[in-house]
Amino acid sequence: MNTITVKDGTSIYFKDWGTGQPIVFCHGWPLSADAWDAQMLFFGQHGYRVIAHDRRGHGRSGQPWTGNDMDTYADDLAEIFEKLDLKNVVLVGHSTGGGEVARYIGRHGTKRVSKAVLISAVTPFMLQTETNPHGAPMSVFDGLRAGVSSNRAQFYKDLSMPFYGYNKPDAKVSEGIRDAFFLEGMEGSLQGQYECIKAFSETDFRGDLKKFDVPTLILQGEADQIVPLGISSPITATLVKNSTLKTYPGQPHGLCTTFADTINSDLLAFIKR
Repeated sequence: MNTITVKDGTSIYFKDWGTGQPIVFCHGWPLSADAWDAQMLFFGQHGYRVIAHDRRGHGRSGQPWTGNDMDTYADDLAEIFEKLDLKNVVLVGHSTGGGEVARYIGRHGTKRVSKAVLISAVTPFMLQTETNPHGAPMSVFDGLRAGVSSNRAQFYKDLSMPFYGYNKPDAKVSEGIRDAFFLEGMEGSLQGQYECIKAFSETDFRGDLKKFDVPTLILQGEADQIVPLGISSPITATLVKNSTLKTYPGQPHGLCTTFADTINSDLLAFIKR
């Protein structure tokens, strides 16, 4: 397996396929690099070098007790960039991975990044506070913590339904996709995934987004039940200079899987622009 060992000794697993301009993908919670299969294959076949890592505490990466926070996630990503000497990168993040992208740019800048993509991202700030009245109340995230800590296996089976919009009356449910979601979730660390809830919900990315200075594409499904559209992408777009916002009627949070052909086409057009 391809791994790097970062500064605190944690092993970070990554996939590195193909040749050409690199596209780096950052996955959502509680998944792994495998969540990007539909994009990795497509862009690899279109002449790009595609790289996706398992965030610490997720997938095949190490399971440290500490460091499960956005600053460390971003620093882990920076070490991947440096050790692989990546340049002219298209940096793509979905959900929690969108927060990872934002914090990476906020902490490390864009000297290695040519374009950024935020998909169903947890930016700009998920938690409702006095300065962020559009956010979700803490009770929402306490509910996630309770589900993960009490019966993680059943919680992930249940979470796959709204994640992919499979709880809609007209949905065509793929049990294979639901199984993949469950398996990816169960492969990670309970501790890491539990702490990651705080990381994606309580991190304020507004300052990071204002530091973006590369063309940025912001995508989201209008029927997202995990990161509601009203608290996320449209607000993010007002904070990121030179950004383009595109939303998809009826599409869910996990649209990189359920709506992959359209997402891939729109990403390719943005990269070639």
